[in-house]
Amino acid sequence: MVQRSHDPIAKFVRWLNQARRLGIQNYEAMALATAARGGKTAVRFVLLKTIDARGFVFFTDARSRKGRELQGNPRASLALYWQPKGRQVRVDGRVREVTAREADVYWTTRPRQSQLAASASCQSARLHSRAELLERYARLAGKLKGREVPRPQWWTGFRVRPDVIEFWTHREHRLHDREIYLRRGREWRRSLLQP
Repeated sequence: MVQRSHDPIAKFVRWLNQARRLGIQNYEAMALATAARGGKTAVRFVLLKTIDARGFVFFTDARSRKGRELQGNPRASLALYWQPKGRQVRVDGRVREVTAREADVYWTTRPRQSQLAASASCQSARLHSRAELLERYARLAGKLKGREVPRPQWWTGFRVRPDVIEFWTHREHRLHDREIYLRRGREWRRSLLQP
């Protein structure tokens, strides 16, 4: 049975806040799956930094593998799992880069060391040695001593605008609860799925 239902984003925020209040370590960690234009897939973990009606936002180096894949094939899937609650959420959707203003605002909230690390690293590029990376980091830290670390143009955020959000709750005997929300224009349609 398909029902028109409440906003799944609000439900997701409730679940996320419950995970935070429980003290679940890395409660904002999301598995991010991308695919190259040719279909080759990859998955890795990123941190959810913003969630609102427009979607799920994370930040990264646009030159990284995930950045390149998202620019070439702007669709992604996300999965979050909170073990003590026996809950997971799966999201599928279209991806857009956040505005430069949004990236600037978030950049200023990052610790200085994280700003320097992001500036010194060309994420996903081959590295000859760890010493090389640490030397670049130290050189940049010295150059910018006493000054703000500017956001590199290639460091940005991506927003996954969900078309599908599935909520999964562990139940005994593997009779798990599964709710799926499908976006239809501005509305969400809710259905139950068998485990």
